Amino acid sequence: MSESTGTPVRVDAWVWAVRLLKTRSLAAEACRAGHVKVNGVSVKPAQQVAPGDRVRVWKDHREMDVEVLDTPRKRLGAPEARRCYADHSPPPPPKEILASQPRRDRGAGRPTKRERRQLDQLRGRP
Repeated sequence: MSESTGTPVRVDAWVWAVRLLKTRSLAAEACRAGHVKVNGVSVKPAQQVAPGDRVRVWKDHREMDVEVLDTPRKRLGAPEARRCYADHSPPPPPKEILASQPRRDRGAGRPTKRERRQLDQLRGRP
């Protein structure tokens, strides 16, 4: 692993360097939006992370929970980047569960008032 150290680095730079988010600006934006948490606390992009910290990132409607093992200064290749963190994320839901949920046909438009009432009843809403 080249260019990696055990010293603290900015969380936005670390999330980008280990390829959790595609660009550094997206990483900084995610921090400002509250989608990045370090040890359970929402952080600003300049927050420092060090080995042993837990980082949670909300990305693509899924939460990734990783433990920092190394703090590279520059963006790494995918195999090297995976060695910089331990992934504790919950597994994604099985595809059959996602497929069993009712879906509206694409291009069908907005639901009518009657259809909305039926959907609310199905979901158990008053």
